[in-house]
Amino acid sequence: MARHKAKLGGGRNIRLADQIQKDLAILIQREIDMSRAGLITLTAVELSADYAHAKVHFTVLGAEPETAVEVLNAKAGWFHSQLYKMLHIHTVPTLRFFYDDHVVRGMAMSKLIEEANRPVGSADNTVPDDPDEQP
Repeated sequence: MARHKAKLGGGRNIRLADQIQKDLAILIQREIDMSRAGLITLTAVELSADYAHAKVHFTVLGAEPETAVEVLNAKAGWFHSQLYKMLHIHTVPTLRFFYDDHVVRGMAMSKLIEEANRPVGSADNTVPDDPDEQP
């Protein structure tokens, strides 16, 4: 019989990923220049099983995603040192930043669905935002 039972769900991994996401959001807001990297929103943090590596997913407004990735990955070592001071854990993961294009793809899919559901021949008809103005 195995000495240690495998944990289902990985509760500590999820809690630590959430805490890293919160702390990184504060550090990014405080330290990254918005005029260069845009408005960065962290969407997810994925931790390896040994907590040695973290993939940080983000979206960006007002800048090219490639620029934001470069800026964030350039500061990853500094973020690592700050997280070490904030988290008080033995192993702070090495950070890698990845642009999350799910929001952009979701908006494109919504637009395609709207176009597909629009009746034939009414391409110029738009639905007013105010329900009182509907015909």
